[in-house]
Amino acid sequence: MARAKVRYACQECGYSTPRWLGRCPECGAWNSFIEEHPTAESVARGTAPAAVPEPITSITGAESARFSTGSSELDRVLGGGIVPASLVLVGGDPGIGKSTLLLSLAARLARGSGTVLYVSGEESARQIRLRAERLDALAERLLLLPETDLGRVEEAARSLSPVLLIVDSIQTMNCPACPSPPGSVAQVRECTAALLKLAKGEGITTFIVGHVTKQGALAGPRLLEHMVDTVLYFEGEGKNAYRILRAVKNRFGSTNEIGVFTMEEGGLAEVPNPSQLFLSDRAAPVPGAAVVATLEGTRPLLVEVQALVSPAGGGPPRRVAQGVDLSRLLTVMAVLEKRAGLPLAGSDVYVSVAGGVRLEDPAADLGLAIAVSSSLVGRAPLPACAAAGEIGLTGEVLSAAHLKLRLKEAQALGFHQIVVPARQSKSLPNIPGLGILGAETVSDALRQVLAHGPGERPRRW
Repeated sequence: MARAKVRYACQECGYSTPRWLGRCPECGAWNSFIEEHPTAESVARGTAPAAVPEPITSITGAESARFSTGSSELDRVLGGGIVPASLVLVGGDPGIGKSTLLLSLAARLARGSGTVLYVSGEESARQIRLRAERLDALAERLLLLPETDLGRVEEAARSLSPVLLIVDSIQTMNCPACPSPPGSVAQVRECTAALLKLAKGEGITTFIVGHVTKQGALAGPRLLEHMVDTVLYFEGEGKNAYRILRAVKNRFGSTNEIGVFTMEEGGLAEVPNPSQLFLSDRAAPVPGAAVVATLEGTRPLLVEVQALVSPAGGGPPRRVAQGVDLSRLLTVMAVLEKRAGLPLAGSDVYVSVAGGVRLEDPAADLGLAIAVSSSLVGRAPLPACAAAGEIGLTGEVLSAAHLKLRLKEAQALGFHQIVVPARQSKSLPNIPGLGILGAETVSDALRQVLAHGPGERPRRW
């Protein structure tokens, strides 16, 4: 057998090349290439016999029955539960709650489904025991294995045949056949490939924890996300009590669902109705605050958008956006200035979404425009009023998807009015207690929501 050639791989993006390079042509990182020696296992995989082609009609399409995680929020993100023999990657910032989530999951399955093997390469068994006591996650069939040698992990998993294998984290695992250090591109790829083979071959459902970089992306090669079946991201700030679990890849379900948790003394607690937490407890409306009826997958959410517009104190005006894409904010401001005549060019604009939620729904544009306009003119929006609609560059209010779900959520939370695109308002059903305000343009929406007071002349938008 011919000797395999040595290759070099970028530690940032996983780009592979037969010669060393000073700068990665894929991600632009300098001095990121390390020498990569092929392992005996990888060479053997390259010489494996080819699969035999067969007609697609002769392949059975029966899907294995999912089983519940014991958490409705986690089941929602996974698409209805765990698929047997799947490989799931969980990523997130340090201290966000990845280990807390998986340890609670392990305890629930150990109590009701069977043996669970929890492998930790970062903590000792005593440390995990202390956290399990705090989380009330003690179970007889929850087995702990503080180990970084992947060969011993595979041996233990094959002998126990657990219903769930958790590896925390993949960056600490070491494949003995690979000479590269733990956490390197080669090690992460070889260890993930071995766990994938273990999950599919032995039918063991596997969850692995992945570290993230300073930019918030999963550390290691991009190949890591391509190899697994599902990628879950834990979002939220360390000082914020809310945690959002989002699927960015799911071979067995939708990637539009989110799960909402709160970090409490006893661990992560589910939030069945997150709209109530994301809305402010303010009794009366104030200038600069507007409620957006957004949608995350099939879950409608009512979120408060807060804006502060003030004269620029010197130098170029500042635009700061938290929870909203900055380019989207700039687009909405340009439409407000051009189509509604609002003087925003010389003002600092600060926008934030309450609760640490990140709005990616285009229908949040209308609520964002109302919040910015309300702060500029110093007038509060109508009380108990929400908004849903995308704003086009011509100033018209475009249609919003699944508008009926948004309306039902607004009614359930006690809202009396909602501003929607005029083209959709005529076809909506009559919902008791909820008035529907149709707006053709953003100027029309502002005239209806930012009503003038008694004795005051109406403003021209």
